[in-house]
Amino acid sequence: MNDTYDIAVVGSGFGGSLLAMIAHQLGRSVILLEKNRHPRFAIGESSTPLSNILLENLATRYDLPSIARLSKWGSWQQTYPDVACGLKRGFTFYHHILGKLAMTDPKHQRQLLVAASPHDRIADTHWYRAEVDHLFVKEAQTIGVQYLDEVKLQNVAESEKEIRLQGCRDNQDFSVRARFVVDATGPRGFLHRALALQESPLPGFPATQALFSHFTGVGRFAEQISDHASELPPYPVDDAAVHHIFDGGWIWVLQFNNGITSAGVAATDELASRLRLSKGPAAWQRLLNLIPTLKNQFANSQVVQPFSYMPRVSFRSSAVAGKRWALLPSAAGFVDPLLSTGFPLTLLGISRLVEIIERDWDKPDFAERLQYYASQTDNELFAAADLIAALYATMDRFPIFASLSMLYFAAASFSESARRLGKVHLARSFLLHDDPRCGRAMRRCFQLAKNACTQPEIDELAKEIAQTTEPINIAGLGNPQRRNWYPVDANDLLNSAAKLGSTKHEISQLLDKCGFWK
Repeated sequence: MNDTYDIAVVGSGFGGSLLAMIAHQLGRSVILLEKNRHPRFAIGESSTPLSNILLENLATRYDLPSIARLSKWGSWQQTYPDVACGLKRGFTFYHHILGKLAMTDPKHQRQLLVAASPHDRIADTHWYRAEVDHLFVKEAQTIGVQYLDEVKLQNVAESEKEIRLQGCRDNQDFSVRARFVVDATGPRGFLHRALALQESPLPGFPATQALFSHFTGVGRFAEQISDHASELPPYPVDDAAVHHIFDGGWIWVLQFNNGITSAGVAATDELASRLRLSKGPAAWQRLLNLIPTLKNQFANSQVVQPFSYMPRVSFRSSAVAGKRWALLPSAAGFVDPLLSTGFPLTLLGISRLVEIIERDWDKPDFAERLQYYASQTDNELFAAADLIAALYATMDRFPIFASLSMLYFAAASFSESARRLGKVHLARSFLLHDDPRCGRAMRRCFQLAKNACTQPEIDELAKEIAQTTEPINIAGLGNPQRRNWYPVDANDLLNSAAKLGSTKHEISQLLDKCGFWK
């Protein structure tokens, strides 16, 4: 092993491993460092359509075909049938009142189903991170990335020309030098601690806590409800990122194809205190007892991973990059698991960092470009926080919550389609937060939603959301005739071709290329 590299990547989750692979493909000497050993437990498990096109584009551009196959359920199952994942056909939401029995809901007033794919073959996935992260590391080693695990880094020494990382491995002193260091160790990670960076607030975001684990023996939620007897939903409701919403918090349920289910709760401090989330298993059972349908779904479950308790979920580092170092977005900040924003933010950050490495390495403006990357990362964190703070504020008013969610789904579907058409300039930022057509209007909707209580205020908000999403709504979102069940309909996209600066013929070609038709 060398002791000097162009780039040292600390943390071998999928983000760190992917960046290390791309840097290697660009001709840089790279070392990937991990403090634990794979396979190991990790949270952050749900991909999205935008995540998948970002991953596919990165893998294609930098000649990583083995990684590209992870961007769809069908190619994943064909190539890696032994690597566990879950089928994600969309986003499922159910609203509950804690301690109350669920009522029938034939008009879907307490549910929201947003499909992300027309069939399984091109569907999104949940990543069983223990196996998926291990796969990324093995692929990195296969192409020639130097990898070392069980490295306990403690100190950083930065000079004019390099950074020296120091710690221990196998009970011996360890050090490595690099011209550039990327931290992929997650919130409050290695560089945040070693450089004594400060933690900064996310303005307006509520303080939240979380409790989560992995389970076996979890049933299907569809079997606990009867609303689907007379009509079929746009996809099986459990083959999705399932969100159970209630005043002050929410529960996620993600089912993998190896019999394991990831489930947990995120809640405001007030609700977390009442539930006593810090008590772990007892708190989880206490919460299930308040939601009878979920209690039945988990009646035969067994915990297979010790409960993890997070006394503070959200995080923002005061600095994202320096002259010779940068934090991936996953290490620079985190908001909440709601809406699976972590994957796209991380992949957007990777795409920007590797572009800087590709185009500006050894150039005078390298450090300046890093600061622009830092600014983009921070601004996108703010955008995610603004949205999710508004959703937390409306969890007790589900019609507003559902309406507000349309802003996210409109921006996400527009961004995915724009990138698939090669029109990246139409959707450069997460949630289109800097788009002159809708960025400022979205933020206004977020603020209005927090205070909308009367029916006239709710109606006015719905009208403003519809106006804000209209230029980017290519998925028929907000259509009252669909009664909160939104399928993937090719006609929605075809009829919205002009919004993407395209023709119906170009959209039809795109659908063929993507495998839209079975």
